[in-house]
Amino acid sequence: MTSRDLISTPSRRTVVKAAAVTAVAAPALVAIASPALADAGAPAFLHGVASGDPLPDGVLLWTRVTPTPDATPGSGRGAEAPVDWELAEDRSFTRTVASGTVVASAASDHTVKVDVRGLRPATSYWYRFTSGGTVSPAGRTRTAPAADSTAPGVRFGVVSCANWEAGYFSAYRHLAARTDLDAILHLGDYVYEYAAGAYPEAKYTVRQHQPAHEIVALADYRLRHATYKTDADLQALHAVHPVVAIWDDHEFADDAWSGGAKNHTPGTEGVWAERVAAAKQAYFEWMPVRASTEGTVYRRLRFGRLADLHLLDLRSFRSQQAGVGSGKVDDPERSITGRAQLDWLKSGLAASDATWQLVGTSVMISPVAFGALPADLLGPLTELLGLPEGGLAVNVDQWDGYTDDRKELLKHLTDRGIRNTVFLTGDIHMAWANDVPVKAATYPVSASAATEFVVTSVTSDNLDDMLHVAPGTLSVVAAGAIRAANRHVKWVDMDHHGYGVLDVTAERSQMDYYTVSDRADPDASAAWARSYRTLSGTQRVERVYQPVR
Repeated sequence: MTSRDLISTPSRRTVVKAAAVTAVAAPALVAIASPALADAGAPAFLHGVASGDPLPDGVLLWTRVTPTPDATPGSGRGAEAPVDWELAEDRSFTRTVASGTVVASAASDHTVKVDVRGLRPATSYWYRFTSGGTVSPAGRTRTAPAADSTAPGVRFGVVSCANWEAGYFSAYRHLAARTDLDAILHLGDYVYEYAAGAYPEAKYTVRQHQPAHEIVALADYRLRHATYKTDADLQALHAVHPVVAIWDDHEFADDAWSGGAKNHTPGTEGVWAERVAAAKQAYFEWMPVRASTEGTVYRRLRFGRLADLHLLDLRSFRSQQAGVGSGKVDDPERSITGRAQLDWLKSGLAASDATWQLVGTSVMISPVAFGALPADLLGPLTELLGLPEGGLAVNVDQWDGYTDDRKELLKHLTDRGIRNTVFLTGDIHMAWANDVPVKAATYPVSASAATEFVVTSVTSDNLDDMLHVAPGTLSVVAAGAIRAANRHVKWVDMDHHGYGVLDVTAERSQMDYYTVSDRADPDASAAWARSYRTLSGTQRVERVYQPVR
């Protein structure tokens, strides 16, 4: 058995009932609640364990060790510490199938990654780490189906936009309690860069960011990632499911593009390229994610002949967002993907023999016109959706701001007869179910090239939060206006927080939308809200009236 030490990398089940949750999830949760179990001054595992990017023969394992009390995240302090790892077929670790030793050091903020290979496909494993006599919590992970297998189904939890200050991560807790998931797909904004009290306003803040200032330097990004990974619900999620993640803008700064960001001021916050390099280094240190050959997150995972998952990076290569009234949204010289990534996506879609093409995109690809919204809603929606001020009703941070790339991609799907493409999206703190029309103006007479499921935020502000009104009040007017102006939008929920569960079979892909009762309540409950599916070969979404069982 071999492993690859990545320390220095810079850069069908049923929904679990209460009794099953206690029996299956509680051991991991108990271990997380007492992460060190060691004498004072001994090494400790304060940030949990994680796995990610499952392959048919392997998976990436992660942890962070605190070798001495002064070796705090981002401090640069602390000596090197050997970390043993083991992976077994059983929770009691009597059938170990792989093991090894890596070294944690300040150069990687004492995080370690191990890329374990030689495993069996579609198999669950348990793993743990040991350093200086201290044993980490045990984690559970799962490999992907064999590349050429006819997997009967695959099921993902789907999340995005988890702002620490805006609420508790109850959505993660409820996903951690499920035993029916193959992996978690995180579509970006895993962390937020703002200073404490900046977003949301301090009077609405549930808990405070660390560091308290806006993160700019490497030490800042490291400490912010570490702060998030002290959350028990997030630790529980990582401990029981492999995570497949991409970044969006807040892992860097709001509305990031290749040369800057709306929330970056060079005069006081330094050189953008240096800030990006720091953010990416901390991200790859603290996340169970394999970097692509370009040192980014666009990559491809396969789940048998059932589904190929194409994951995009829509921040590193994009052109600057178009200015208000500039007329540049249609400029063919501007790109949201960059030429190399778009060609990679197109070739991967054309060459795939999988039944479904799942595309993880951090921002919405469906075109959206905002019609005649009431004045009291246009302002908040302008802020929430990233619309330019001044009345230009297009979200220039989404694919709507880069229409030539979208046109080229959709033409590729239709010209090549590539069917069953489903875009999976986060970013805008609302849930949507959309067809992706070739020509929105003539839809539904014209064709739909794909479908799109957008998940709401884990905690980040949506419409009722921004307006400080009850859910289902003003949003009804706004959602109605959007649907009236966009016949390809089948549903939009502007009020709730939660997560999605995507279930894929040869016959259909279905997204079940779940909402949490109150983001400010650490014990919030979760409930099924709606479900939409796309049947194989249709390229259109339709409502279904119960979640997949």
